[in-house]
Amino acid sequence: MRAPRWPTRCSIAAVSSALLVAGCAATAGPTVAAGRPAHSGVGPISFATGQVDTGYLQPLVGQWNAGHPAQRVTPIYLPDDANDQHAQLVANLQARSSVYDVMSLDVIWTAEFASNGWITPLDDSAIPAGQFLRPAVETATYQGHLYAVPFTSNAELLYYRSDLLSAAHLSPPQTWAELADDAMIVHTRYHLDGYGAQFQSYEGLTVNFAEAVQSAGGSLATAGAPALDTPQASQALAFLVSGFRDGWIPRAALDWNEEASRRAFEAGSLLFLANWPYVYGDASAPGPGNAVAGKFGVVTLPGLHGPGSATLGGANLAISAFSRHPVTALAFIRFLTSAASERFILANSALPPVWTSLYSQPALVARFPFLPVLRQAILTARPRPAIVDYNQFSLAISSVVHQALAQRISVVAALAQLTAELRPILRAG
Repeated sequence: MRAPRWPTRCSIAAVSSALLVAGCAATAGPTVAAGRPAHSGVGPISFATGQVDTGYLQPLVGQWNAGHPAQRVTPIYLPDDANDQHAQLVANLQARSSVYDVMSLDVIWTAEFASNGWITPLDDSAIPAGQFLRPAVETATYQGHLYAVPFTSNAELLYYRSDLLSAAHLSPPQTWAELADDAMIVHTRYHLDGYGAQFQSYEGLTVNFAEAVQSAGGSLATAGAPALDTPQASQALAFLVSGFRDGWIPRAALDWNEEASRRAFEAGSLLFLANWPYVYGDASAPGPGNAVAGKFGVVTLPGLHGPGSATLGGANLAISAFSRHPVTALAFIRFLTSAASERFILANSALPPVWTSLYSQPALVARFPFLPVLRQAILTARPRPAIVDYNQFSLAISSVVHQALAQRISVVAALAQLTAELRPILRAG
């Protein structure tokens, strides 16, 4: 692992404070004259982001460019798949290329990019932390320092068939026992599958397993070591395994990702679904193949003894350490993460904001009724471990947990294997 470019805490503060002051001037003052030396940090920049859910981008970039003709922003669209995005960004940064100035990063990438010196550290005053969702701010930090600006936040919700629960005189579940009981009752009475989530062997399964462990009061890791040799982890995995064994989780769910599980719920074959907030808009739109429009609701995930804890998702905006115009980059990030911009983004792309105040604005709640529930889910969610080799960490978890769910290995054997595989990964991170 290459040593970070910023060797001391003093250099971090000095450089990022200078960026912040200059970034404010670039935003509020007159546009920079053409021909200004590149080393001023002011000039045209690029913004690298995935292309999914970016209907908001062109209007906001157009607004920025109209007011900053000498600091124009050019979007660069990355592949849709998160793994492909990661690979393309890493290849570029390892080459120390200045092609990307501002980058939209999955929250799980902060530690890797910061530890390798690929993104510029920021002064804490770069963000209005007190007005942002606290968990979102945590995802933008590494070893106590801010390396990015929170952009969007996210947490999984429990979708439920309100019509079927009402007909059966049942309330949305708050505990695992209630979820399993409700699933079995409705499965028997209406011949529906009980519960679906993302159980394919990939990052989605790591997220679902982490949520189960957290919702039992445990964690995947603590103090740089695995924390799976615990009653909480055993209860969590045993609960998921029992769903497949007892039939209230369909065996087909072993191959489900976000989209496959969404389609199953919208087709009317599921009572409960754990998935991200984007499903709300899709499931609310009447159309062919949608049997649940107007017939579902959302609550926070259930837990072992009460409301559970989701895994934190979302994206952060970071400045490439090799950007030639980092002052403009920071100014653009502050523009894109302003309350006005985030309100526009929510309204036009339904991406959950990081500004706490936007979750209670009446006009937004009327349009996106899930916002109060989502705010609660985010505030009680936990970030994934901030380790350098998170991808390897996730791969180990999803592979072993999938074997346990398929009942190829026991819960005890799975947790023992995970503990052994994760120990060197966490030690290195």
